[in-house]
Amino acid sequence: MSISIKTPDEIEKMRTAGRLAAEVLEMIDPYVIPGVSTEELDRICHEYMVNVQDVIPAPLNYKGFPKSICTSVNHTVCHGIPGPKKLKSGDIVNVDITVIKDGYHGDTSRMFLVGDVPIRGSRLSRVCQEALYLGINQVKPGARVGDIGHAVQQHAESHGYSVVQEFCGHGIGREFHEDPQILHYGKVGDGLSLEAGMTFTIEPMINQGKRHVKILPDGWTAVTKDRGLSAQWEHTILVTETGFEVLTLRQQERASLEDGYLKILG
Repeated sequence: MSISIKTPDEIEKMRTAGRLAAEVLEMIDPYVIPGVSTEELDRICHEYMVNVQDVIPAPLNYKGFPKSICTSVNHTVCHGIPGPKKLKSGDIVNVDITVIKDGYHGDTSRMFLVGDVPIRGSRLSRVCQEALYLGINQVKPGARVGDIGHAVQQHAESHGYSVVQEFCGHGIGREFHEDPQILHYGKVGDGLSLEAGMTFTIEPMINQGKRHVKILPDGWTAVTKDRGLSAQWEHTILVTETGFEVLTLRQQERASLEDGYLKILG
């Protein structure tokens, strides 16, 4: 698949899709509390996307995925399928949202801390978010994909964590998954050179223990082999003429965006 350079019209559609995906994460925030099941979160998100936003939940029936969102709890790395098990105080959970609006995708995820979360969970989530932001800050025309991966990996490993290598960010637009692949590890100066008009996700998955994962028999759910906690944060990014634009930026993050530089929060 060739890399898609988006036209101004396509970029506007990507902005709309990204904004709507971000709004789903903002909407679901007060519902992520002890006692709620992940399938209830899926139901609330599905109804909001379909009935309020008039968008298509991209994960639903994508290659057989059975739900409208992904919910990955504690040692689940990604692609967790919402189900009847209820969240409890101390859990950390990633909610991953992808919407389709006018044929274009917006893809984003964030961590939620449920109730009273021990420092080991909150710290992992914070460092993963910081790693995402450091990766985003490498984005500009002429930068290399390896610059992004190196920034993420260096930050995670400097805090004693490991970076999952089996999954990566990806180009996005009319298709859910396009070229290029955005690895979350690597060396400065390696890989593809970025060009204005590219759109892709950066979505590091950081483990408390070793980086190795396994896929459960459902064919989707990826978990850490050592049962250590895992965290993930994700944004959809546009490469601009001078740097980057975060297409899925949430309102609570906008205060940290100054002159094209996304500062680390927390």
